[in-house]
Amino acid sequence: MADLIVKSNKLVQAIQTLSLAETRVIQLAIIDARETGKGLTPEHPLELNANRYAKAFNVSLDAAYLALIEAEDSLFKKKFTITNEDGTLTKSRWIQDANYRKGEGRILVTLTRVVVEHVTKIDGFEQYFTSYHLKKTADFKSVYAVRLYELLMQWKSVGKTPIYELNKFRSQLGIGVNEYTRMEAFKRRVLDIAVNQINELSDIIVKYEQHKQGRSISGFSFNFTLKKSTIRSIEASKQINTTDLFLKMTDAQRHLFANRLSKLPEMGRYSEGTESYPQFAVRIAQMLKDRQKFQELFPYLQKVGFQPT
Repeated sequence: MADLIVKSNKLVQAIQTLSLAETRVIQLAIIDARETGKGLTPEHPLELNANRYAKAFNVSLDAAYLALIEAEDSLFKKKFTITNEDGTLTKSRWIQDANYRKGEGRILVTLTRVVVEHVTKIDGFEQYFTSYHLKKTADFKSVYAVRLYELLMQWKSVGKTPIYELNKFRSQLGIGVNEYTRMEAFKRRVLDIAVNQINELSDIIVKYEQHKQGRSISGFSFNFTLKKSTIRSIEASKQINTTDLFLKMTDAQRHLFANRLSKLPEMGRYSEGTESYPQFAVRIAQMLKDRQKFQELFPYLQKVGFQPT
């Protein structure tokens, strides 16, 4: 769970205008505030230092120092707008105070009440929040790539987005009304760069489709899939984790869960038909001593609540 960025879906969809350095500071602030509990109240500000920034984003210490100085100078002024359930708008700053410690390479910040509400108190409600690991966006050089990746991750369970209406989409990416007003410039300087960086540097491959009203483009939708290398990595991790669970399982656990498994209708494929539940449970316990059988039965173990200590 290290370096996990969690935002409510409304915060992901918010209209905002942050630079790349400011976005990165906010990412670190969200992670560290959730992990340490600091930065959520004025009494306990959150400390972000240049070493942390440099390591997270693979930049030099000098670049990290400059990023923190920029954030202290400008982030306090930056605002975002959230659309509420009733259609009303809530405008807020990202941080309520910032204190750059000159010569120490660190900045003390406190998140605003609205930000705190949208990055905490949301655990356990997956349909309401978006999460991703910092390393997935750490190498992006375009802030538009970060914002697009966040918008995509809101739909990671289905791998496709609805149509983003053009003007709102531009605002969500952080583009001013007078920036990249021509579609050719928007696609070349913003959208294509963001898509290329996501495809090259993240864990997904994304493609977009443009939608028109008459002859004008009115919006964009996106389809994305995990890279094959990411899928292989996930499968390998699952294999390793399952093997670890096999090694940790005690005899007591084996017999306990064998009894539970014997009652599952899905386990009928393993039954010999004439044996009783207790007899079937004894045979399942023997099956669980075999690594390959354990891996085969692991989904059923999870279904009956297997949680190794």
